[in-house]
Amino acid sequence: MSLDGRPVFPDLAARVLRHLGYPTHVDPDLAGLTALYRAWCEQVPFDNTRKMIALAGGAGRPLPGTSADDFFTNWLAHGTGGTCWPSSNALYAILRAARFEARRVVGSMRDLGVLNHASVKVRLAGRDWLADSSMLTNTPLPLGEGVVVGDDPVWPVEVEATGGTHLVWWHTPPGTDYLPCRLLLDPAPFETYADGFERSRERSPFNQRLYARRNLPGELIILIGRTRYSRTRDGVTMRDLSRGELRAALCEDIGLSAALVDEWVACGALEASFAPAAGPPPPVTGKPPSQR
Repeated sequence: MSLDGRPVFPDLAARVLRHLGYPTHVDPDLAGLTALYRAWCEQVPFDNTRKMIALAGGAGRPLPGTSADDFFTNWLAHGTGGTCWPSSNALYAILRAARFEARRVVGSMRDLGVLNHASVKVRLAGRDWLADSSMLTNTPLPLGEGVVVGDDPVWPVEVEATGGTHLVWWHTPPGTDYLPCRLLLDPAPFETYADGFERSRERSPFNQRLYARRNLPGELIILIGRTRYSRTRDGVTMRDLSRGELRAALCEDIGLSAALVDEWVACGALEASFAPAAGPPPPVTGKPPSQR
């Protein structure tokens, strides 16, 4: 979608789909959704690089990627993604362009009762599926009755129907607990996404230090501050990087252009990423269904 909620420009949508591996069209069925979402997860990172650049520019600088046109133009040029609000809006826009019955939704990450996370649902043959641009679960998640437990140790995820909605449990390094995300607002208008992103200027875990995550075949790579995490079926490894290594990892692991990384460094974000973390996140009190 563009800034005022209109569909993404058709020529740009076609370029995006070609870049994702669809030179002609995507069949708007479960097989098509599964393949397109997998392509997104492996090619569009979750990262805060452009947001850090914008915040360093002062309060008057617009947050990047609010419109899908801006998001995709920069992804095609520089390999950048975004945080949940802009990346969810972009995923929604390209799913709609591919003729899927998608809708924006908003949830509460860590199940705190506040609307702090954007996601996307897709309706197929009377059933909803979750395609989340932040969790990057590689496969869309079925949203029905009961419990679904994923079987991939690299991208563990569980979904349970509860309280008239769904609670999604997912796990990512370096944490040791599954994180809950309760889906609350369905559907959500574009204005809710834009407002949520704007409010994140003041409070967000993605404002001060680098956070970048990308899926590769059989491997999840995460950069947090100066630390590189890798999870495969064999487990998790971690290593602190030098400044030069961190710059190289943004290009080689995450897929960003050298020009974008140079701009990120110039705004002070590299040095900020070597500063100590502000503090631990709130504790998780619940357990996913498989651990109860």
